[in-house]
Amino acid sequence: MNVIAWILQIILALLFLGAGGTKLTQSKDKLRPMMGWVDDYSDRGVKLIAGLEVLGAIGLILPHVLGIAEAVVPLAATGLALTMVGAIMTHIRLGEMDRLAVPIITLALTLFVAIERFSQLS
Repeated sequence: MNVIAWILQIILALLFLGAGGTKLTQSKDKLRPMMGWVDDYSDRGVKLIAGLEVLGAIGLILPHVLGIAEAVVPLAATGLALTMVGAIMTHIRLGEMDRLAVPIITLALTLFVAIERFSQLS
């Protein structure tokens, strides 16, 4: 299970680093065609979500690699899972049922990593 968790951590970290990095570096006008939900949030709100995604991505990998504060890994996964709950709720509110697959799968994967890494903490 450890190998599976590591593979998922790397995939999720790349996914959230890419998604968060895009939101951090692009204006709402550039994000709008891909992410219509940005209109429902302030610029600051979009950047906050992006920053949390980037920090979560770093938190999935760095503490484990450095061997310090390894409890951060499952906490980062849990935080990213909560981000996906928010994404799911936003897509439902906007009637974008066709966009639910990715956040639901991502939620399941982040929860798997969180549970697996919490179980290894003792």
